[in-house]
Amino acid sequence: MKNVIDGINHWIGFIPEEFNRMTEKELNHRPMPHKWSPKEILGHLCDSALNNMSRFIKIQYEEQPYVIQTYNQDQWVLAQNYQERPLDEIVNLFVL
Repeated sequence: MKNVIDGINHWIGFIPEEFNRMTEKELNHRPMPHKWSPKEILGHLCDSALNNMSRFIKIQYEEQPYVIQTYNQDQWVLAQNYQERPLDEIVNLFVL
């Protein structure tokens, strides 16, 4: 378990440093029209963590076999408007 905790702590420190080194142009660049920018990818990781936390709790008490509820990742990213949010908001959400 220590290795898992160490790994998580590594990424919690590393990701913010990497994103804070990027220029605004790099952070907002979408490689293709329907692809996410780095800011949107980081926001998506936050959304994914939130959805997975709910799944981890529900799987403990809901009827088996547990059916994983999907979510529309693209709509979540659009609804949160990560592309227009200040980077520090997204990074702070990721760290939390």
